Amino acid sequence: MKARHQREAARRRGLLLIGVIAVAVILVGASIAINSTPSSAKHPTKTSRSKNRGGGRSLPTTFHGPNGVEARWVINQNKLPGTTAWKITGAQTPNAIMGYTNRPQARRGQTVNVYVSTVAPTFRIEAFRMGYYQGLGARLMWTSKTLTGVVQPSCQASAPLYMVQCNWQRSTSFTISKAFVQGDYLLKLVGSGGQQSYIPLTVWDPNSTATYVVMNAVFTWQAFNPFGGYDLYQGATPEPGYPPPNRSRVLSFDRPYGYGNGAANFLTNEYPLIRYMEKHGLNLTYWTNITLAIHGNLLTHHKALLSLGHDEEWSTRMRSNAVAASDHGVNLVFFGASPILRKVRLQASPLGPNLEVVNYRDPQADPLYGVNNARVTQNWWGQPPANLPASSLIGDTYIGYNNNLSFPMVVTDPHSWLYARTGLTSGSTIPGLLKYDFDGYNPQRANPPGVEILSHSPVVIGFDNQKMYADTTYVTNSSSKAGIFESGTNNWIAAMLNCAPGTTSCPSHLVRLMTGNILKLFGNGPTGLTQPSIANWSKFYG
Repeated sequence: MKARHQREAARRRGLLLIGVIAVAVILVGASIAINSTPSSAKHPTKTSRSKNRGGGRSLPTTFHGPNGVEARWVINQNKLPGTTAWKITGAQTPNAIMGYTNRPQARRGQTVNVYVSTVAPTFRIEAFRMGYYQGLGARLMWTSKTLTGVVQPSCQASAPLYMVQCNWQRSTSFTISKAFVQGDYLLKLVGSGGQQSYIPLTVWDPNSTATYVVMNAVFTWQAFNPFGGYDLYQGATPEPGYPPPNRSRVLSFDRPYGYGNGAANFLTNEYPLIRYMEKHGLNLTYWTNITLAIHGNLLTHHKALLSLGHDEEWSTRMRSNAVAASDHGVNLVFFGASPILRKVRLQASPLGPNLEVVNYRDPQADPLYGVNNARVTQNWWGQPPANLPASSLIGDTYIGYNNNLSFPMVVTDPHSWLYARTGLTSGSTIPGLLKYDFDGYNPQRANPPGVEILSHSPVVIGFDNQKMYADTTYVTNSSSKAGIFESGTNNWIAAMLNCAPGTTSCPSHLVRLMTGNILKLFGNGPTGLTQPSIANWSKFYG
C-alpha cells in the first residue's frame, strides 16, 4: 500500500511539474507556430451562408478546409488585433495575488463574481480571449476599474472531507455581455506592485451548433489542485496508505488554482490545441465538464466532442450524455490518456450549484453507497458498483505513467486516415510523443467490437519499470457509425508546441498534421460512414 501511495504521489508531482515547466516555456515567449495550410475560402464546400450587405453573392458561414470544418466568425475573430499582454511577466511570489469566480463557465447575460486576495494596495482585472490573433495568442476583451486590494482569510480544511473551500468577500462583478465572444478566457489579475496571476473562465453558447465542442477538463484541474494543501491525491502532511486517509473527498471550485499561475492545466494540456483550431478558423464552441454533465443533451447539435489533454474525472451524467450522443452519431475524440478513469459526482457549494466535485474513491465509504449506487463515487469506473471500465466505450485502458522518460510513437497502420500527408510508413516513429499517462488495449477488459490499433508503442511504466505497450486506437459504432479516437498519451496536445531550440527530433510538425487529419474526418459527421474501423487488435494481443 505504501508503494502504491508513493507511485500516485510521484504521478501527481510529475503532473504538477509538467504544468510548471510548460507554463514557463509559454510565458517566456515560446510560440506555437502551426506549420500547416492557413485558413482559406478559395474552394469552400458550402454548409450555410451569411448575408452580404453589399448586395453580391453571400459568403458561406462554414465550409470544409484542409484541417476540418471552418467558420467565418472564427476566421474574422482572429483577424482582430491581438496582444502578448496576457502573459505573466516578472518574478512572482506565490499567493501575492490570487482569485476565483463563482462560475467556471458563463453564458451571455450571466453575472460573474470575482473573489481576489492580494498584498497589492490596488489591482485590476484584464479579460483575455485565448486564440491565435496573428500569433500573439490572445485578445484583450475587457478591463476592470482599479480595485482595492485586500488580503482575504486563509482557506481551511478539516476531517473527514478535507475540502478546501474559501469564504472570501466579493471583489467585483461583471456581466457576460455581447463583447464576450464565446471562448476560453484568462482573467489576468494585475497588482499595483507587479503581482500577476490567472483565473480561467469558459464563455459558452447554449445556442451553438458548431461542428466541434472543445471541453475544458475542469474536474481534473480540481483533482490535482494543491491549493490549501489538499486534493484528491494528497493531504497537507504525508500519511501512510493509498490513497492517503487525509486526502480530499470533496473538491471545491470556491478556491484559486494553486498551480499553472492560477490557470491549472489550461495552458499546457489544452491551449495548444485551441490555438491551432482558432488559427485554422475551425468551427468550434466551448464547454467544460459541467456543461456536458448538466447540458449534455445539446451535444447532438454538434459533430464531435473533443476531450483534451487530461480528462480523467467523469460523472455519471457526463458519461451517459456522451454515450447517448455517440449512439446518435456524434464522434468522440480523446486527445489525452486515462479519460473516464475516476467516477465523481457534483453538488452545490455556497456560491451556487455544481461547484463541488465529490469522490470518496472508496465506493463503500461514500454515504450514497447502497442508497443511490448510480451516483456513488469510485476510484475507477471499472470497479463495483458501476462495473463500467472506460474501455467499454473507448476501447483503450489506462496502463500507467512515466513522468521522466518519453518514448516514440510507432506507426503500425500507415494506410490509416490518421497518417495522411505525413509520409510515415509501417514502423516509422514519432520521437518523444509518448509521456506521462499511457493507454493500451487490454483484451481481457470489456471493449467495443472493431477496435483498430493505429500505433503500438513500447513504453516503460515509471513506478515499477514494467515494459508495456501504449496504443492509439480507433473504433466506430456499428449502428450509429460514430467514431471514437484515443491517442494513448497525455502528451499529444503539449507535443503540438514548438520544441526547444537545439532539439534534434521534434514531434510537433507530425502531431499537427495528424491532429488536422482527426479534425477533418471527425468534423464530417459519423466517421464510420467513410472510414469504418477495421479490427486488428488480435494482431497484437492474440
